[in-house]
Amino acid sequence: MNPWSLSYEGYDPASEGLREALCTLGNGRFATRGASPDGRARTPGTYAAGCYNRLPSTVEGRLVTNEELVNLPDWLPLTFATPGVAWFHPERADLLEYRQELDMRHGVLLRELRWRDRQDRVTQVRQRRLVSMADPRLAALETTFTAENWTGRLRVRAALDGRVTNSGVARYRDLRGDHLTCHATGALDGVTWLTAMTRSSGIIVALAARTDSGEPRVTEEPGCVTTDHVLDLVENEPATLTKIVALTTSRDPAIHDPRSAAIRAARRAPHFDALLAQHAAAWEGLWERAGIDVDGPEIAQIVHLHIFHLLQTLSPHTADLDVGVPARGLHGEAYRGHVFWDELFVLPWLNLRFPEISLGLLRYRWRRLPEARAAARASGFDGAMFPWQSGSDGQEETQTTHLNPVSGRWLPDNSHLQRHVGLGIAYNVWQHYLATGSMPPWCAELLLEIARFFASLAVLDPVSGRYEIRGVMGPDEYHETYPGAASPGLANNAYTNIMTVWLLRRARDTMRLLPGLPATAHELSRWEDITRRVRVDFHDGVISQFTGYADLKDLDWERYHGVRRLDRALEADGDDVNRYKASKQADTLMLFYLLTAEELLDILDGLNYLADPGLIPRTIHYYLDRTSHGSTLSAVVHAWALARSDRARSWHFFTEALRSDIEDVQHGTTAEGIHLGAMGGTLDLLQRCYLGLEIHADGLRLDPLLPDQLRILSMPVRFRGTHIQIDADHRRARTFTRGNRS
Repeated sequence: MNPWSLSYEGYDPASEGLREALCTLGNGRFATRGASPDGRARTPGTYAAGCYNRLPSTVEGRLVTNEELVNLPDWLPLTFATPGVAWFHPERADLLEYRQELDMRHGVLLRELRWRDRQDRVTQVRQRRLVSMADPRLAALETTFTAENWTGRLRVRAALDGRVTNSGVARYRDLRGDHLTCHATGALDGVTWLTAMTRSSGIIVALAARTDSGEPRVTEEPGCVTTDHVLDLVENEPATLTKIVALTTSRDPAIHDPRSAAIRAARRAPHFDALLAQHAAAWEGLWERAGIDVDGPEIAQIVHLHIFHLLQTLSPHTADLDVGVPARGLHGEAYRGHVFWDELFVLPWLNLRFPEISLGLLRYRWRRLPEARAAARASGFDGAMFPWQSGSDGQEETQTTHLNPVSGRWLPDNSHLQRHVGLGIAYNVWQHYLATGSMPPWCAELLLEIARFFASLAVLDPVSGRYEIRGVMGPDEYHETYPGAASPGLANNAYTNIMTVWLLRRARDTMRLLPGLPATAHELSRWEDITRRVRVDFHDGVISQFTGYADLKDLDWERYHGVRRLDRALEADGDDVNRYKASKQADTLMLFYLLTAEELLDILDGLNYLADPGLIPRTIHYYLDRTSHGSTLSAVVHAWALARSDRARSWHFFTEALRSDIEDVQHGTTAEGIHLGAMGGTLDLLQRCYLGLEIHADGLRLDPLLPDQLRILSMPVRFRGTHIQIDADHRRARTFTRGNRS
């Protein structure tokens, strides 16, 4: 196994969706799935960061509007035909060999095939594809044909196709996906072009293509422009055709209009070899900053894959864009390309390598602060209430209904009550400060406005004398209401309440860092009071997930053994997961992911709750036995929580998180887009959990405890401007700073 490549032998239509997602190429500005360029790909997809559009659809007799990351015009199409034979299609061809390889070190997708036509002519095709990390407007496809036992003319057809729709997720196909309109095509001085516009957001998208092969015949039809080429093949002599494409949008800076910008970029682009050399050099620079070395080619391969896809979604090119962290990357249409809380699992890794990217992602949230403030005021709260699902402008994009694919029924969706997304944003602000030593005033403003919101959520109960937070959902996602309740929402979710205390403490620290920030004495006094009197529930010697959790029923886990999405299974059986002590993913255990044991116990002590030494392990094992792991993030958190107490089980969950996409452990979800939070979480597990790298205001602390299966762990980090190399094994850890050993 090559730890730097992901390869597939043979053509398998049933697994094409998975391969397309895992072989996506991108540069942080746009990405293209690893779809076949010939024939009609199963789920062709090119997505530009931040390019959204809203469309109305009729669902269950009601008009609903959804915003989606738009599937942009397809730049890939290129097919071919031997004399007297129809155009090649992999599902109809007599394939003698077929191989696809993702070269992660250089960011290149390789494809090789041999096929025999009906006249027994055998032709070899070799393709190299890239989406340039050096020039984020460019992509290229090089195709080399070799006639193995014949001489003659090969027809080649290349196209730019704007007739695509958002149709890559089966359960969304009842919703409209025709986001593109106003198509136009043309050709100018050897360059073909296509433009389209999103229906409601009015974003203009332009593609321009240059094919380096003679004077082709150009054909224009509605929404598509094609070029037809003829290659005179001589037996066993390779002939190459390259297609170099530029993609621009009206969201881009420094352009007059997308069409002319794309045409100029395509015309000025170097030939394929020079473009590849620049692209490979850019990737080499990224790997120098981002590489993680582990022993064992299988683990190393997946670690490289996770770094690769994270950087294809969030690269240095992303830092200057107004975009967030899409939960499924730029790799597919699941979750409609929305931004959830996955940045909580991604930014801690970026902070120590690419802090400029993290800062840009935090700025995405800050730019939407006015919308979050308006949402808080509309709900009767102070500060800023960020949406559970965000897209273009920071409005709440969470759907009001969702489809249960098991029962086929559309159901109410209350997940917008996951207010904890703001806690994750504030956590990332503070982590960025710890990693860089910098707290820009706008970052402080972001943290303080979130603190004001959660302080206003907290209501003092006169009977108990405790502050309570009601009407929310926790990270678990299964529990959104009490059985039989008239309205959704839960009271005193432990994760939300305890992290609110953590946040208000950090808000006061921020005020000390930047004394000029506006805050009244009354406000500061109330924050202090909340941090001493928030309610946390306990039962059976563990932290209760929320008030009333102990009264829920125990689930028949034998009956639902192996079922990850219990909510869907139970609803299909006429039952309701809200009735049971069952979690989709870590909820209370998220506390152990974000806080050290010392931090958590200190918060509980400050709340005057007596916590004996066994509270944390009891709580971990209690919820571990009641979690179905219906989210790929769950394995990440459980691996972290068990790292120091049960190393074998921690490794089990870590490897499950590693395999979640490459093996599609959720049976079909990866084809709809990779799980970026889980990928970032596995990388953060290696650095902050297994390497024991803790960031504090006074510096870094290193306390490695490598799993038995990892003999070595080596990585570079960047801490407050200093580049540090860390090497650890089971005996010792070494650090090297600017060439000096310490």
